[in-house]
Amino acid sequence: MLRMHRCECWRGNVGLLYTKDGRPMRTGLPNGFPDLFGMKMANGKAFYIEVKTPTGKIQPDQIAFHHELMHAHAVHGIARSVEDAIKIVDEELVGFGYPKEDIWLC
Repeated sequence: MLRMHRCECWRGNVGLLYTKDGRPMRTGLPNGFPDLFGMKMANGKAFYIEVKTPTGKIQPDQIAFHHELMHAHAVHGIARSVEDAIKIVDEELVGFGYPKEDIWLC
């Protein structure tokens, strides 16, 4: 839906794989990195969106990454619906959906 809303948007794929000699190796982005990231085509502004179900819980590494995004004043938030994701991007919200007490810790 964000692409239909004039945004470029990517999903950060991460995972565990094994080398030819059987050693485990993690790939992808840092722990806590939001599920979606992209930019608004209208102004090139970057955004980061953590996707959660209506009852999904925020993990400690996601809170830590949220702190980094707060320090950078980056557009980011938790989307529990398509409407939330569009709101975060359209209104260029910073910290949408994170617990209020946590926002002030940043």
